[in-house]
Amino acid sequence: MAAHRSIPSSSRRRQAGFSLVEVSIVTAIVLIVSIIGIPAINSYVVENKVPRVAGELQRYATRTKANAQGVSNPYVGIDTGNLARAMRSSSILAVDAAQLSRVAHGLGGNGTSTGLIAIAPEDNGARFVVTLDAVSDAACPGLASILQRVAGRIRVTGATGTVVKDELATPAVAYSPLAAERACSTGDTNTLAFTVW
Repeated sequence: MAAHRSIPSSSRRRQAGFSLVEVSIVTAIVLIVSIIGIPAINSYVVENKVPRVAGELQRYATRTKANAQGVSNPYVGIDTGNLARAMRSSSILAVDAAQLSRVAHGLGGNGTSTGLIAIAPEDNGARFVVTLDAVSDAACPGLASILQRVAGRIRVTGATGTVVKDELATPAVAYSPLAAERACSTGDTNTLAFTVW
């Protein structure tokens, strides 16, 4: 039978916890990193959503224009419900399934009372306007750049109310990405209106 050997106390590991000062320092460092990092991460996430949101809106505008070919004043009666029905199965835009009257873009705002997309006719139904409110500054210029392909007029209301593209103006205002960037203000305070004809 083997004899039981005891380990000398000098070679035993000493069990000790962290001091209050050490825990406080680590907590302060984590807090500072999160304060600095979370807004940057949020801006990164929003910026990466822009191509997908813009792609959905481009497809909607293109499909709506194609369906309106050969009809005078084809957009009479168009509204946000039309967009909601078209985007019911979208994995990008959030559609209020109960009412089909609210579509959230996810590029800023809270998605219930702000951060929404609205569709309305203009010029007795000859055109329609897609308006996005509470757009983040991280998304504002990119969204304008992508949707300028389908919109004849773009108005950015942020730092200023600026028309950054208008094909019907005399002389026509060509799209300027720098003007769009200057028109966007910091935060979720930008409203972009895209007129399609």
